[in-house]
Amino acid sequence: MITVGINNITKYYGQQKALDNISFSIKKGEVVGLLGPNGAGKSTLMKILTSVIPPSAGFATINGLDVQNNSLEIRKQIGYLPELNPLYTDMYVREYLTYVHNSYSGKTKANQAVEEVIKLTGLPTESNKKIGQLSKGYRQRVGLAQALIHNPDVLILDEPTSGLDPNQLIEIRKIIADLGKRKTILLSTHIMQEVEALCSRVVIIDHGKIVADDTPSNLSGNSGRSFVYRLEIKESVPFIGKDDIPGAEKVEKLNNNTWLITAKKGNDIRENIFKFAVHKSYNVLALSQESSKMEDIFHRLTQEKLE
Repeated sequence: MITVGINNITKYYGQQKALDNISFSIKKGEVVGLLGPNGAGKSTLMKILTSVIPPSAGFATINGLDVQNNSLEIRKQIGYLPELNPLYTDMYVREYLTYVHNSYSGKTKANQAVEEVIKLTGLPTESNKKIGQLSKGYRQRVGLAQALIHNPDVLILDEPTSGLDPNQLIEIRKIIADLGKRKTILLSTHIMQEVEALCSRVVIIDHGKIVADDTPSNLSGNSGRSFVYRLEIKESVPFIGKDDIPGAEKVEKLNNNTWLITAKKGNDIRENIFKFAVHKSYNVLALSQESSKMEDIFHRLTQEKLE
């Protein structure tokens, strides 16, 4: 079942095109990471999905409802944490969350909902403080709590761990991971470890266009870059050149028994490597394909147009 639908969305700010005819969908229960360099259009897309701004063309849906034509109903079904977390800093944490709850649902079961979300987001010790007295990490927790207070089906989180220290990062990621078991989540981040830890799928955008849409494991295993193979042989070999293996672009020596062989783009040269070893009477102990790191994938996909 499709929970979030993005259909041919284009957005202009004056003459500048922020989003360029992008489309993808998110199924119920998916945790999707939205990646891209600064200015790629991530926050713009999230603002469109939350009915904050309209698209210039195309349309988006949440649970089958058009986000522009049904904006009030949409806001009941989503929880939104913007990149710049806007909070009423003169209000107390519990007071603020009660206020947000009542704006969605009236006063029915407000106390119960507030206490549940305070516990969920790790705020009990800070709940009687003014928001302005809290550290950035706890303000992020309050922002996450307000996004959850009405128990929405969909969470849209824009840089939810920005500026947090390592301990806070771990705690907030755990909360998001637990939420991902029962809610649909779209989150943007620049932290690649976060993507690998939390996301079942990754959408990478650059200059307003989608340049990748796949699972982290598929992207790592087949990112469109040149394949890199690790060759381990029994014999001690002082030198292997790229011309020794047809289709090889680079050969790197790790030690006399282990070599990294980079294929020319798009080539699978495993058979050529084995033929080379047989020709040289080398005993192959292992031949494996190296996985691409998410940082490498992100860099390649968002930089290759500039090269």
